[in-house]
Amino acid sequence: MDFATIIGLIVGVGGLLVGFILDKGTLSALIQPSAALIVLGGTLGATLISSRMKSFTSIGRYLKIAFFTKVKDPHETIDLLVEMAVTARREGILALEEQVDHFDDVFLKNGVRQIVDGVDPELVKEMLETEIAYIERRHEAGIDLFEAAGGFAPTMGIIGTVMGLVHVLGNLQNVTSLGPEIATAFIATLYGVASANVLWLPIANKLKTKSEDEILEREMTLEGILSVQAGENPNVLRQKLLSFLASSQRVRKSAKAGDTDAETAQA
Repeated sequence: MDFATIIGLIVGVGGLLVGFILDKGTLSALIQPSAALIVLGGTLGATLISSRMKSFTSIGRYLKIAFFTKVKDPHETIDLLVEMAVTARREGILALEEQVDHFDDVFLKNGVRQIVDGVDPELVKEMLETEIAYIERRHEAGIDLFEAAGGFAPTMGIIGTVMGLVHVLGNLQNVTSLGPEIATAFIATLYGVASANVLWLPIANKLKTKSEDEILEREMTLEGILSVQAGENPNVLRQKLLSFLASSQRVRKSAKAGDTDAETAQA
């Protein structure tokens, strides 16, 4: 579960509602089913028109990724690749064949299978880079979907407000109800702007961040696979892979790794 996404949504929506209440507003005034239908229906319809059906029908999966899926810890990948490097140097590349079927990561599994089969390093690199490019392309489809919704939502809110004002101005007989009716008409604009800036665009940015993290992890895995195939020293490989991480992560992980190595040496 991604607590940052969930907590952020709660804080964002809660801040708006609490601020409105502190300003002497009532929550019932914000509940307008017709305005919600106009904004939500219009936003989803416009987003569907501008995207592929396959991407649109995957919106539930994208939401699951944003709210619940956590990117794999890169340190686990580094440890696994270093372990493979040790095995390959001691027993040869073919010794990795027994481990391939136990990998959960399909990308890693494909890469290791290729080096076990003796595929040329340049071809391995080309195929895995192509796979990374298509992974990034699939991620962009989900990001574009929510960015499109974030762009359409405020406009749909304005359309809903204009429709409400048309109705109000067409019935000016009762002047006393004019103020409340105009206020109600503007609820659609509120729905549109709020949904874009609290829901659609933040989710798009969250998906973009997770995509960047996953692509970085894939590139690191690619480098590790090629290094294992080349028979590089496991310690050199670890340092090379740690260079993909932020300096604070590298120092912290290196310290732990050093402690572990020291304990192993003592044992």
